[in-house]
Amino acid sequence: MATDATDPTPSLARATIDPAGHRRADPEWLDRAWSDPSTRVLALDGGPPDSRGWSTPSPRRTRSLVTTEGPCRLALTAPEGAPEGERYFLGAENGTAYFGVRSPDPLKEPAGTAAATLGEVGALLGDRDTGLLTRAVALANWNAPHRFCPRCGGPTRLATAGHLRVCERDGDEQYPRTDPAVIMLVHRENAGREEVLLGNNPRWDAQRYSVLAGFVDAGESLEQAVAREVAEEAGILVTDPRYLASQPWPFPRSLMMGYTVRAVGETERTDDEIGELRWFTRGELAEAVHGGHVRLPGPVSIAHTLIEHWYGGELPGGW
Repeated sequence: MATDATDPTPSLARATIDPAGHRRADPEWLDRAWSDPSTRVLALDGGPPDSRGWSTPSPRRTRSLVTTEGPCRLALTAPEGAPEGERYFLGAENGTAYFGVRSPDPLKEPAGTAAATLGEVGALLGDRDTGLLTRAVALANWNAPHRFCPRCGGPTRLATAGHLRVCERDGDEQYPRTDPAVIMLVHRENAGREEVLLGNNPRWDAQRYSVLAGFVDAGESLEQAVAREVAEEAGILVTDPRYLASQPWPFPRSLMMGYTVRAVGETERTDDEIGELRWFTRGELAEAVHGGHVRLPGPVSIAHTLIEHWYGGELPGGW
């Protein structure tokens, strides 16, 4: 999918499938849907054969099959061709039901297909397939490590087609958890020029830069989190937080809320998560990126959306 700097919709926020939540608790309908040969199934595994799979799930390694010829698409199958495994209802569209299956074994790759992660193909797939894969990865990576009740330690069972787990000992119900996080593009006017702030994490390659981000604290609003994170990581005071877009980020369970915010002063920097901070004009950023001196996040990330929206055009990225 080609990115469009005028469209603030992040790659993983695209979806066309109706979640059909009212069907999740209807076992008869779900059984009929699974028996229908027109139903489509998305199989997932816990990573390549040399990984530890679902025993120690790593959401960034969760894979599905995609086509290798022509436009990138999910390689879906009928129920009879799906692997064994835990089953999740993903939604319905035009009379077709869609399920995900968490395979306990690495996926086999028939001719014309390859196993790939959401991070690798999320920006390449069409809207329907991106929505399906994002939801499936989120459900699989929530269900996999929640086999036991956090209250009493008893075993849990899957319910409502993968959107609930119930403790078999005390009946306690656990729903998929989402961790709110803010991601913000800081900008300012300096000597009549508009500039953007980008940072490099010390653990990254020296050329790798992105916007700032962080989790929302307990009892904190999104806007308060934006101001606090920028102050902690960059030592900059900001104002005028403006919401742009949000994106699910199931690595493992975040929801990223994207903002732009204006720098108005300085304060004490109390966090060492970011090493180097640099201000760029639009011309300086384009020159640094095209010259290979700066590498930006790839289009699968909302960070790329924020940067291109500020820049006003497309910029290459890919880490």
